[in-house]
Amino acid sequence: MIRFALKAKRMADKSSIEWTDATWNPVTGCTKISAGCDFCYAERFSERFRGTPGHPFENGFDLTLRPERLEQPLQWRRPRMIFVNSMSDLFHKEVPKEFIGRVFDTMERSHWHTFQVLTKRSSLMCNFLRSRYGSSSGPAHIWCGVSIEDGTKLSRVRHLQEAPAGVRFLSIEPLIGPIGDLPLDGIHWVIVGGESGPKARPMEAAWVRSIRDQCKKKRVAFFFKQWGGLRPKTNGRLLDRREWNDFPKSPASYVIAAE
Repeated sequence: MIRFALKAKRMADKSSIEWTDATWNPVTGCTKISAGCDFCYAERFSERFRGTPGHPFENGFDLTLRPERLEQPLQWRRPRMIFVNSMSDLFHKEVPKEFIGRVFDTMERSHWHTFQVLTKRSSLMCNFLRSRYGSSSGPAHIWCGVSIEDGTKLSRVRHLQEAPAGVRFLSIEPLIGPIGDLPLDGIHWVIVGGESGPKARPMEAAWVRSIRDQCKKKRVAFFFKQWGGLRPKTNGRLLDRREWNDFPKSPASYVIAAE
């Protein structure tokens, strides 16, 4: 048991995702709510281990609270960017608000890190942030984002714009259709990526360029993650012969050195 717990910790304290340093999963598992979820990488990975005794994903992709992980970031003294719930959605309707509050307690205490919280349940996140922070902005080291896949899901962006978040970002991945006019007021960062996996849907270059150009016009940081394909790296990361690796221009308060 101790050996397995130590191994799990090492795995969380790094990430192959280009826009973060580490992942933290106090919740795992989820359910599908829109077309962007159809070929979910997290589900595909988790279900490989369903029924494996003692494995963290013994129950596959069933929604699972993991209270033993709640204070994990407090043990990481070196500041880093941490993607919260890469294997779930913190604002899933079946995650108790009290548990979400405990996750935010840890993030607020771990002020030397930068946390990246991403959801498709945008209205639930907006309501939670309003109840927690009222009319003031949330902590600047807690970045809140929504995931959208095409122009039919822009209501999620509007919910985010209405939320009292310190930093707001969009993850447009997988991009499976044109976005159209993207509402960017109050948005600090946009990530775009194509789908990967055996059933990956193609992404058109014109869709990506449209988003990039809108970001440039509004001076919003733009990050192009991948073209996608069978594997995430199959078709590389170059857009118009260069990488796009912008992050929000962060004031010093976004990452406070650990005491």
